Order: sequence, then structure tokens, then C-alpha cells
Amino acid sequence: MSVAVADVSGDAIVGDVSIWSLLVSYLPVFVFSFLAVLVLTPLFRQLALATGVVDNPDDARKIHKKATPYLGGLGVFIGLLIGIAISYALVVEEPSAYRPLPLSIVGGMLAITFTGLADDVWGWDPRLKIAGQLVAAALLAVNDIGTQVAAGLFGYLFGMPIVEFTIPFPLMDIPVDVTYWMGTGIIAMFVLGGCNASNLIDGLDGLLSGTVAIIAVGLLSLSLMMASVLTESDLNVISRYIPEDIIISEGATLSGARITLCMALLGAVLGFLPHNFNPATIFLGDCGSLLLGYCCVVIILMLGEQGQTHLVLAGLLIFGVPIIDTILAICRRKVQGLSMSAPDARHLHHILKSWFGGVKRAVLAVYGIEVIMAGIGVTLGIMSLLGHIRMLVVYIVFIAIYSLVALVGVRMGLSRRKRMAAHLEEAS
Repeated sequence: MSVAVADVSGDAIVGDVSIWSLLVSYLPVFVFSFLAVLVLTPLFRQLALATGVVDNPDDARKIHKKATPYLGGLGVFIGLLIGIAISYALVVEEPSAYRPLPLSIVGGMLAITFTGLADDVWGWDPRLKIAGQLVAAALLAVNDIGTQVAAGLFGYLFGMPIVEFTIPFPLMDIPVDVTYWMGTGIIAMFVLGGCNASNLIDGLDGLLSGTVAIIAVGLLSLSLMMASVLTESDLNVISRYIPEDIIISEGATLSGARITLCMALLGAVLGFLPHNFNPATIFLGDCGSLLLGYCCVVIILMLGEQGQTHLVLAGLLIFGVPIIDTILAICRRKVQGLSMSAPDARHLHHILKSWFGGVKRAVLAVYGIEVIMAGIGVTLGIMSLLGHIRMLVVYIVFIAIYSLVALVGVRMGLSRRKRMAAHLEEAS
């Protein structure tokens, strides 16, 4: 499939964009990220062993049999940076309307990586971890990465994408852009939720890295389709949300940035997976798990650059397993009267391990669930782009799936509470 894409002014056609040509153009990003992580990870393993940054097993939740080094996330981070750097230098035949990956995203990745690394090495206070994630979210808001999602939501609900008012003061009136601040809140919620959701499922060898590989393929598929159907009118819509000087100097659409980050992310996790699959020789640590969640969230937010909230919801369906496990944990703990942050061994991967009797089987089962969720999200996103379904269908499916997950979580909590009550009654 290919569509002629015009520049923002509409004066000239910048080229025919096809899915295949985009894949070929951005292939160096994938290759360099993959090779960098594949080669660098053993070096970071030696560094972790030398400095004592290792994860020791216990009898409750950590089921690995021997001390395993952290710092795998640092290798993934370096690989991502190398892939992004290659995108600036080696990507060819890119339409002129495509913006390069904004440096604020790279800054957010640095903030997230440092936050996770500090927790791995020094055991940071949870409040400091939240602060680091909010810094990364703020860097996205600086470049309006995701603030358009609020505009799309307001437009869909109220028919007014831009909501603003003025507070009168004696010397000067103060304008308040409700859409921007609502968008900033959405960014913060996505970053906090996505980073911690990915951290929650990082409990078995190869689980998070393999799951994120599937998520990256899903997000890449949707991003490629979005780029292939981009029209001049779409570019004009996008240009309403970003300053004119950025359009002139960099371009209008984040289509290229989305593909860049998808390719770099896919290469990085596939390069790490041979070292991390059972039996793992190195773990991601919080450094890596927070970073992978952050990258996924950034891509999902960029899906809504025209305010297409339904495509953001499709992206959240692709990011299915981390969200499912988080919803189950929250509902289960709430019903049991436990703290939301209380650790337990009742996560999705723990349950599947007990069902299937082994780490590899449980991990492959999670991969299967993620393939299904990614398939649903990609299918809904593409069908909506092609006009085969209405946006409302995406909303309905999104609400239905995650509401069902919440009900399952409540039932798990009730069942657990009932068994604990029976056990206490027997003991007394």
C-alpha cells in the first residue's frame, strides 16, 4: 500500500510512502540496536558481577536459583541510543514532512534509565523513583508529545478540541489552556502507569524482553500503516498542534519518529533476549524494565498526534499483558484490603507457572496472550484507519476487555480472601 504524501504547505508532493520502503529505510536502526545490545550485554554482566549489583534468590517471589547480575538495562539503553543516532545519519528516502525523533524523548529515556539504575544500585526511596518518572513525563510535555490526546478527547466528547479561559487580574489577565494541562496530566499518568506495569511483569527469565518485542512489532505495524495512509489534510491537522518554527525546521509529523523508536526498541530487546531467556545470565533490573515501559508509552502517545484517541486506545490494547497484570494486581489487592504496592506471588506469570509447571512454558504462555492482545489492537487500529469500523468500536472493545480483566481480578481477590478467612478460622 502506498499513498502520496504532501508537505505541510501543500505546494509539493514529497514522495510515495509505502510500508516496504519505510521498513527498508529504517532497517539500519533495527540492525545497529540489535548488534549493539547483543555485543554489549556480556560486558555489562561482567561490570555488574565486579561491582556486586546482583539479584539474590529468595523462597517467596524470586525463583531463580543463583545470584544473577542486573545492569542488563544499561545495555538496552546504549543500544537504543545507538539506533536513534543511526536514524539521524543513515535513514534515507525519508519524506521531508517527517520530524526526527525529538531530543526531549532521549532526555526522558536518560531520566528513566538513571532512576532505575539508582534503584538497582542504591535502593532508592519509592518517592524518588516517582519523581524521576515525572521528570521524564515533563520532558515529553515540553515538546507536546501526547498533549494532543487531550485535544482529541475533548473534541470527541464535547466537540471542542481546544478548551481555554482567562483569569482576570488587575495588572494582566492570565490565560489557562485546559487542553494542554489536561494533556500533561495524561502524559504523567501514562508514564507512571506504563513504567510500573512493565516493572511488575519482569518476574521470569525473558518475560518482559520477549513481551516487549511482541508489543514493538504490534506498534510498528500500526505505525507503518499510519504513515502509509497519511494525507495532506492530516498534516494540516497535525500542524495546528505544533509551533510553526518546528514545522519549518524539522517537519510536521512524528510518523518517522514512531517508526524509529519501534525499530530501535525491537532491535534492542531481541539483542538482549538471548542473554535473558531461561536460564538467564543477566536481568534487566529496574533500569531496563522502567525504560522499556517508557519507550512503549512514548510510542503509544505519539499515535495520537492528530488527537486520535481511538488509536491511542488501540496502542494500549497492544500493550496488553502489562496492563492486564496491573489491573489484576490492583483489583486483587484492593479486595483483600492490601496496599497497592504490597508484593505478592500472585501475578499472571506466577499463576501460569503453577499451571504449566515451568518457567519456559509460563513465559511462552504469556507471549501467546500478548500476541492475541497485540493482534486485537493492530486489527482495530488498521480497520479504523481504513474506515472499515467507527472509532466508537475501538472504545467499546477497549472498555469491554479491560472491564472483564477487572472483574477477574475482583473474583481472584474474593477467592483469596475467603481462603485466608477459612485458614484463620481453622487456626483459631
